[in-house]
Amino acid sequence: MNKSVVTNKGTVEGIEKGGYVVFKGIPYAKAPVGELRWKAPQELDAWEGTYKADTFQNMCMQELPKAEHPFMGRFHKEFYNNPEFVPGMGEDCLYLNIWVPEHEEGERLPVAFWIHGGGFGGGYSSELEFDGEAFCKKGVILVTINYRVNIFGFFAHPWLDAENERHISGNYGILDQIAALKWVANNIENFGGDSKNITVFGQSAGSMSTQVLCSSKLTGDIPAKAIMQSGISCDADVLYTPTLKEEEEIGERFVELTGKTSLEELRAMSTEELSEAKAKLDDEMWKTGRGLVVVPNADGYVLEKTVKDVWKEGTMKDIPYMCGVVTDDLGATPDEVKEGKTGILMEECKRWAATREEKGRPAYLYHFAHELPGDDWGAFHSSELWYTFGTLGRCWRPMEQHDYDLSEEMVTCWTNFMKTGDPNGETQIQEEKEKWESYTKENPYVKIFK
Repeated sequence: MNKSVVTNKGTVEGIEKGGYVVFKGIPYAKAPVGELRWKAPQELDAWEGTYKADTFQNMCMQELPKAEHPFMGRFHKEFYNNPEFVPGMGEDCLYLNIWVPEHEEGERLPVAFWIHGGGFGGGYSSELEFDGEAFCKKGVILVTINYRVNIFGFFAHPWLDAENERHISGNYGILDQIAALKWVANNIENFGGDSKNITVFGQSAGSMSTQVLCSSKLTGDIPAKAIMQSGISCDADVLYTPTLKEEEEIGERFVELTGKTSLEELRAMSTEELSEAKAKLDDEMWKTGRGLVVVPNADGYVLEKTVKDVWKEGTMKDIPYMCGVVTDDLGATPDEVKEGKTGILMEECKRWAATREEKGRPAYLYHFAHELPGDDWGAFHSSELWYTFGTLGRCWRPMEQHDYDLSEEMVTCWTNFMKTGDPNGETQIQEEKEKWESYTKENPYVKIFK
């Protein structure tokens, strides 16, 4: 099994593990620093020699959840409490990681392309709960990526429009994702992957990003399948899907908070100064009830129309989809959570599935209803990640055999879908398990993971 792989920019060397090789921190674009701040990712120069892909690289600039925060403290305890899994931070952050299972020479394995969540303001590719070992055991390559977030990834402003040949701005984080996806399509066969069988998937903002990539012409026919976990916009107003003009107005308020009078002055600001101004903007937006607003926009290029308009027209990628929620998810009311019912996001999933049915394509829906052991948080937003990646052993919770069995079932469903477009795979997962039917009007089936 090769630890060294030749890419289109040079040779990379990974770390051999039992049954797989992991390549950590491969650069897929130039560092977006200096004059490249708030510009589309630029193609890398080739390198000489061998790049040692043995270390997870910087996450994008962001404010990590603090243990003492009344709400975000939960996420600190859950996902950020192990310093071993918290890398450095900086604008030089455009890197990806690849886990490759042992395979026969010439074999072409399905590829899973993971986009992390974090409200478009945080998150990174090597979080505690992400790992490719469980996917490798099922014969699937996992790729996880970093992309620019918060003000570094989604700042829109007329000053930036003026210097852009298309007179647009924002969406740098999405352009990063597209650059990473194209890098994978161009290079993954050298790792043993099938460039024609790439499943794009993500959770929360990563799910919203997946919807953007499946609604954009820039990704062409690269996504063969898609999985959207806890983040989808069709008709409801639960998630913000702005136009470029709307996002520019937010950007103009951000500039007011910096006190700067030109783009040159903004680019001269330190990452710390920009982050302080972004924190002020966030505080203001939450107090006025607007919430998370520095997000992807419909700029006429990355997104010709908003993702909602794409859904209404049914012009998303014509591929198989899997969508789902957890019980205590975005937009769910306290009563719905108490009764174990799903909220508005599941209604959005059902709307998405209905549109796919009209095109004769399957959409598989799920509800993660399992209440995690160790506290009373229940099935909270992001809780399914331990199970979909098979990383329960890293979690602080007193996991029981049922948790491991549930995780095994979910990893099997996810990787089956990545292989065939059907979570049941070519054969039934287990004879005693009910078949996971696609969702239709006549058969509104939702798979329950409990």
